[in-house]
Amino acid sequence: MSRWLLTAVAAGLVWFALAAPESASRLGLLSLVRVPIEGLVLVVLLLVLRGRPRAWLEALIGVVLALLVIVRVLDLGFRSALYRPFNPVTDWRYAGSAAELLAGSVGPGPALVILAASALAVLGLVVGTPLAVARLSRVVNHHRRTSLPAVLALALVWVGCAAAGLSIQPDLPVASSSAAALAVREVTTTRANLRDRDVFATMIPADPWQQSRDADLLLALRGKDVLLVFVESYGRVAVEGSPAVSTALDAATAQLDAAGYSSRSAWLTSPTFGGTSWLAHATLQSGLWVDSQQRYDQLLDARRLTLTGAFSRAGWRVVDVVPANRRDWPEGKAFYGYDLVYDARTLGYAGPGFGYAPMPDQYTLAAFNRLELEPSPREPVMAEIDLVSSHVPWAPLPHAVSWASIGYGSVFLAQAGRATPQSVVWSSNTTVRTAYGQSVAYSLDSTFSLLGHVRDRDLVLVVLGDHQPAPIVSGPGGGHDVPISVVARDPAVLDRIAAWGWSEGLRPGPRSPVWRMDRFRDRFLAAYGPGPGG
Repeated sequence: MSRWLLTAVAAGLVWFALAAPESASRLGLLSLVRVPIEGLVLVVLLLVLRGRPRAWLEALIGVVLALLVIVRVLDLGFRSALYRPFNPVTDWRYAGSAAELLAGSVGPGPALVILAASALAVLGLVVGTPLAVARLSRVVNHHRRTSLPAVLALALVWVGCAAAGLSIQPDLPVASSSAAALAVREVTTTRANLRDRDVFATMIPADPWQQSRDADLLLALRGKDVLLVFVESYGRVAVEGSPAVSTALDAATAQLDAAGYSSRSAWLTSPTFGGTSWLAHATLQSGLWVDSQQRYDQLLDARRLTLTGAFSRAGWRVVDVVPANRRDWPEGKAFYGYDLVYDARTLGYAGPGFGYAPMPDQYTLAAFNRLELEPSPREPVMAEIDLVSSHVPWAPLPHAVSWASIGYGSVFLAQAGRATPQSVVWSSNTTVRTAYGQSVAYSLDSTFSLLGHVRDRDLVLVVLGDHQPAPIVSGPGGGHDVPISVVARDPAVLDRIAAWGWSEGLRPGPRSPVWRMDRFRDRFLAAYGPGPGG
């Protein structure tokens, strides 16, 4: 009985590797009721070959199938979270970020258990799949008289189903060749990435702004503090699908108008979806379409004028505020040109964390104000501030406190354990979407209310999202558009971008302009200074 059980497990593992669907929504026992042509070819080869050649084939096919299983599982995860398949060339570099996200979401202990279990599963596949192929090889060779007729019968079934176009589900045919298609796709993707590296290498130095005189850059903003605020997961779905966000934007627009500020808003198309925020940051800053980790790494190793680099050359003190970072980031100075990078270790927070966010956004903004805007005398400051309270899992969520009480964050200790926990939020899709909207609204409220608590009444604020949230919120076909708003008290600042045709207020409309995110840098530099090269 145990031998039959082992054979069944071996057959199931090989069958999954050959026939599993690429979408998590289609994964189930019914989706495996298919005839994989690769399996039929494999059985024929195992029947034909003898001795050492068959043993080598068993090992080779076993390793290949193990890799296909790993890629299929990663594909399921990437398609569910990022709306795209796994890229074998670049996506392995996200392993560290994924581990940090997992630890921030479920805690360091459970995250370690999950990672250890995943490592053991991968090891088990790499070792177990060749053993499974070897076992099936022995079975089919032991039953040669029935194996070959069975293969011929299944081959006829495959041809008949293929000719008739029979499918279990849409785009899930009974006559399967998905394993071969997956292998071909991985090879094609690898070759495309290698070619793209050469293409992108020619694009990086092609930058007329690099030759501009320092004295000509950003002339129309001289003397003003400028904040570039990325709100995590602030996507188009937040503006058009969340009542909490709509209410926050409308209320903030009215409050800013009453305080003498004006605002203009539109859409930017992000190069990423559901995560990997740094690709969006690099795209906006560099004026290049950075849609892969390969391009990101390649860009940071090169020389390119960023928005923050332009401000630095024009005389601003340039800082970065990344509250989720807990380790040194030398690229911040080397590539982006920051004079100082603030992170979780240097912002002085003495309160509790809230889910992924090590500190509430309101504290992040208050700390920046205390450290950079309040000191006097000082030079103008340009800052990129990355807010993370709206990062998945969107729970637990802090609530706003009076700005005067923030101090070093101990005021938030009273909120620890009182916010709705992640387990409750993720009990249904509806509660997840509600929590997402509430977290974005909290980040926006914190950002815009900051303007009422800074000494600088001439500050210029650029607020945008980095990417759309995960598909559980965005839904199918959510797109890559994110909102962007420019806020200023000085009418001349918005007059400079009047030709852009952006909508008035903080809420872009359905007909507001949509730009690719890599177009923003050039248009911003052109609007507030002479053309490239001076």
